[in-house]
Amino acid sequence: MPNWTTVTKFLLLGFSDTRELQILHFVIFLAAYLAALVGNLLVITVVTTDHHLHSAMYYFLVNLSILDLGSISVTMPKSMFNSLLNTRQISYTGCVSQDFLFLLYCAADVAFLTIMACDRYIAICKTLHYEIIMNRRACVQMAACAWAAGVIYSALHTGNTFSLPFCHSNTINQFFCEIPQLLKLSCSNTYHRELAALAFSVYLGLVCFVFIVVSYVQIFTAVWRIPSEQGRQKAFSTCIPHLIVVSLFLSTGGIAYMKPISDSPSPLDLLPAVLYSVVPPLMNLVIYSMRNKEIETALRNLLHRLIISRNNMSIFLS
Repeated sequence: MPNWTTVTKFLLLGFSDTRELQILHFVIFLAAYLAALVGNLLVITVVTTDHHLHSAMYYFLVNLSILDLGSISVTMPKSMFNSLLNTRQISYTGCVSQDFLFLLYCAADVAFLTIMACDRYIAICKTLHYEIIMNRRACVQMAACAWAAGVIYSALHTGNTFSLPFCHSNTINQFFCEIPQLLKLSCSNTYHRELAALAFSVYLGLVCFVFIVVSYVQIFTAVWRIPSEQGRQKAFSTCIPHLIVVSLFLSTGGIAYMKPISDSPSPLDLLPAVLYSVVPPLMNLVIYSMRNKEIETALRNLLHRLIISRNNMSIFLS
């Protein structure tokens, strides 16, 4: 039997060994994290408090914001903490938790993006039946299925990975616990497991992507038949942001997971992971929410109500 020691902690790859660059990494990540945190919390607050936005599209958008908050909260704070304290450690339990939650949020994210494509298809191609099909019960059931799919997918991958013994090293060549890097540390022959995990992920991603593409082919076909140019622009304005988000998320994730794992890692190897773990939550916020006129109007109304409430409170206290 092979000899190995039980791994109780892992060492993550840092962005730099230079103290000044570590502080710079902390500041950049902190700014990005706070922007995503505040922005997504605002979206959730605005949609839940404004009854004009209580529709299927915004219900799914709130779920997407929650997922974005979750995904960056799983990876970025630990990376910032390590840079600030000049350490690289993460416990075995912390690594399992990070891996499970990150995969859950990513898988559910893809599921919700697919559901949102279906929502846009019904809204444009079956307008008269939209309220009947996308009723409250159907939306809740779709959301529950997306979250459940994320949990099942994450449990399968996390269980598959951490059931392996680790003996080659405890150094993960990534700034968070990423499955391809963890499989590389295993004592056993991980080729078949790695291939199966990759094939399963690619298959699910392709199924969702094909479904989204087919939906948008039918959507654009229907949009071109709209006689009014203003109507076409309105339809496109609700579809293009979704396509950009889908392309950004799937392309960055695909590049990160399909690239060969380097035997001599460098901080540059961290960039693909940053692209699919940090950039999409920020871009989703900008593309979906900050350029949405209805959300902008609702946000102004919310701020106006808060200012009036504060003024009334000041008058009452005085």
